[in-house]
Amino acid sequence: MEIMTIRQCAVKNAGILLAVALFVTAVPVPASETAAPAASDDSEARMIIEKADHVRFPADGFQVDVTVTTVDKEQKAEIRKYRVLAKGNTNSVVMVVEPASDRGQIMLMKGRDLWVFMPEVSQPIRLALSQRLTGQVANGDLARANFTGDYNPKLLRSEKVDGDDHYVLELTGIDRSVTYQKVIYWVRAKDYAPHKAEFHSLSNRLLKTCRYENYKTMEGKRRPARLVMEDALRGGEQSVLDYTGMKSRDLPDKVFTKDYLKKLE
Repeated sequence: MEIMTIRQCAVKNAGILLAVALFVTAVPVPASETAAPAASDDSEARMIIEKADHVRFPADGFQVDVTVTTVDKEQKAEIRKYRVLAKGNTNSVVMVVEPASDRGQIMLMKGRDLWVFMPEVSQPIRLALSQRLTGQVANGDLARANFTGDYNPKLLRSEKVDGDDHYVLELTGIDRSVTYQKVIYWVRAKDYAPHKAEFHSLSNRLLKTCRYENYKTMEGKRRPARLVMEDALRGGEQSVLDYTGMKSRDLPDKVFTKDYLKKLE
């Protein structure tokens, strides 16, 4: 990493707060394709991503712990731990649990506005959802993990993956503030379980891929407890997000305010 000013270092450290969620390798999967659906199927595409979002996370308030393990080309591992409080797709708080030296750093998302609060900095720092946090994880991967509301979906085709029918969707960002400008998304047809995703830049360059793995029953539904994210530009770099301790929580709106953050533990 390049040498940074004190303020820039604060932004970098803030970045590591968010990490979330999301998704797939670029290795081709054996598949049989059918004809692409007509444009009139866009309403069906929206229904599919909404159901897939509900598989990934509860619709109401919840808490979950996230361990992010990043391995670089030299196979050196870095581990960071976070606690995420979320309510819907527009409100979330991400707190650093480990390393201990970074405790007290808190990210707050309201709508698409994202700030980081740090003990050594008097004023909150504004961040972009697309900014890299740690390893292959962007701010929006932890703070804004659902696709509904951020993307215009289009159903491209159906594919067979490991014997199961999957929807293949193209998600286009509604504006430039979203985490990724375009996502190609595979969702299993029988239960709307996410399988993988590919994340692209505005110029349609593949940035990273992600797999949804290790499905477990959490809060009454089988959900992916692991996301494996790999850099498509620099081979050999990978971040694994493991989700544990998911539980429903009554989170009033006041929790997601700047004034309330100092009360969080």
